[in-house]
Amino acid sequence: MKKITTTIVEKILSFPTRSENLVAIQYKKNSEWIKLNWKQYYDQIEELSLGLQSLKTKNKLRVAIWSNTRYEWSLLDCATLCAGATVVPVYQNSTPDEISHIIHHSEANVLFVETSVQLKAFEKARLQDSKLMQIEHVFLIEKTGNSAALEDLIKIGQQEKIKNPKQFVQNAQKVQMDDNATIIYTSGTTGLPKGVLLTHRQIVSEVGEAFPFCGANEHDVSLSFLPYAHVLGRIEHWGSIWIGFNLAFAESIESLRKNLKEVRPTIMVAVPRIFEKIYTSLISQMENQPIKAKLFRWALSAGQKISQSKLTKSQVTWMNLGEYLLADKLVLNKVKDAFGGRLRFCISGGAPIQSDIARFFHSCGVLILEGYGLTETTAAVCVNTPFQYRFGSVGKPIGDVQIKIAADGEVLIKSDKVMKEYYKNPEATAESIKDGWFYTGDIGELLPSGDLRLTDRKKDLIKTAGGKYIAPQKLEGLLKMNSIISQVLIHGDQKKFVVALLTLEKTVIEKIAAEKNWLYNSWNDLISKSEIESLVRKAVAETNAQLASFETIKKFKILDEEFTVENGALTPSLKVKRKFLDKKYSSQIESLYSEH
Repeated sequence: MKKITTTIVEKILSFPTRSENLVAIQYKKNSEWIKLNWKQYYDQIEELSLGLQSLKTKNKLRVAIWSNTRYEWSLLDCATLCAGATVVPVYQNSTPDEISHIIHHSEANVLFVETSVQLKAFEKARLQDSKLMQIEHVFLIEKTGNSAALEDLIKIGQQEKIKNPKQFVQNAQKVQMDDNATIIYTSGTTGLPKGVLLTHRQIVSEVGEAFPFCGANEHDVSLSFLPYAHVLGRIEHWGSIWIGFNLAFAESIESLRKNLKEVRPTIMVAVPRIFEKIYTSLISQMENQPIKAKLFRWALSAGQKISQSKLTKSQVTWMNLGEYLLADKLVLNKVKDAFGGRLRFCISGGAPIQSDIARFFHSCGVLILEGYGLTETTAAVCVNTPFQYRFGSVGKPIGDVQIKIAADGEVLIKSDKVMKEYYKNPEATAESIKDGWFYTGDIGELLPSGDLRLTDRKKDLIKTAGGKYIAPQKLEGLLKMNSIISQVLIHGDQKKFVVALLTLEKTVIEKIAAEKNWLYNSWNDLISKSEIESLVRKAVAETNAQLASFETIKKFKILDEEFTVENGALTPSLKVKRKFLDKKYSSQIESLYSEH
């Protein structure tokens, strides 16, 4: 396969040649959508990059960005890469210890923070933590008072541009394929995060092969909301640079539904939790409304027939087509409208998605393409496409990716997409990359079709006292298919049976409480719990009916507190921190095993 020789920086330098009629970026400001074409975007990148290069630092420039996903994040990313410097993302919800570790470990010397509140927090932390003293310049993204801000750097860059109009291009052209581009810190499901060092080679190998593989083009529009400290969000941004599609920035996760209807994306990159939430909301709306529920079941059945024909590439009968068109007009189009109404496909990554949820949305006319990859592989190494997809698999290998399955079932990857190294951690690098193969830690199998199917994380597998291996993600996904259950933690390692800790879907409980005239603030405060417990018990029984006897959940406990990023239960990419939760809820787990 022919190697890609164009860097992401060279793509940025080509922005002015793109049509001025194409929108590059759009974002919300003062309730209005601001739209920039590629030349306008390029001008701001140029000015900010020159401003960054004017900074005096003791060592080579390394820029840390501590912010939510927003237009300025993408601007900083492009400007830093064009300056030949390294970008160090910091999750918005990182703990003080994590921030200190990331900044010190990465050797960052310039920091951008989103708000004045973060700035004050950082300055206070710096007085108490000598590790943070290596930061030589701090800038606010949102200008407040007299504090140094991103817009000040742009003004400096404008002056530098007047002095030497060719300086930006000359500097950017020095960037080479094997230069360091970014250090992305893993989510840290166990211990402190490791720094994954990616060069420009990994970036272009990914975006130059993954997005064309999916069929994205310059006329597409994507609504960006994933954290750019996570590789999946960052790849969406780099994909826009490479392919030229319109990148719109959501105001926040809370504003996602509103922004979807405003932007009306044609493609979308998300994590399974987003689809689970929408699915749960749709199902809960149907419950306790017999007429609507009956109509929806009929429409879904009509959609399933068309879905099956597409999957099997078989001819659709006129009767099925007529029934589907009516179902779409009466019911299913409302599901598509929730995504803006013109979505061609979604890409789901970051964690496995339940195939039943993907099938449900496909029957409603929304195609979710599951992909697979890790931070260490610069996101996707496999992905389904709009022209070839198989629910329950993560698709075929992309571009130069080679896959083999180890004797114990572990998925091994060889590709230019594999990281350069774990930064300053040769032991971890040597443990993960052997003879050119990256050991993913995931268990899977290659299907006869060439598609990869995953079963679980190697380290997450539960081994019962009877010696049986259980994949907790499978059980958790099945339980979350029920609208009353929000989140799940399965436990059973070295135990005689499996138990579950559950949290409830707040909107569903509030709806039931309102119908029953119950006072409801939280699960612990709810007086009449028996009816809710009965519904949960039914959901567990329905899940157990789909499992082998050794996998079945024998006991469960309902928790009052949701699993969130803020309380440390979830990684920023919304994966469960198992060891953290096992420790936090150890007494509740043990009580399930001690009860008779």
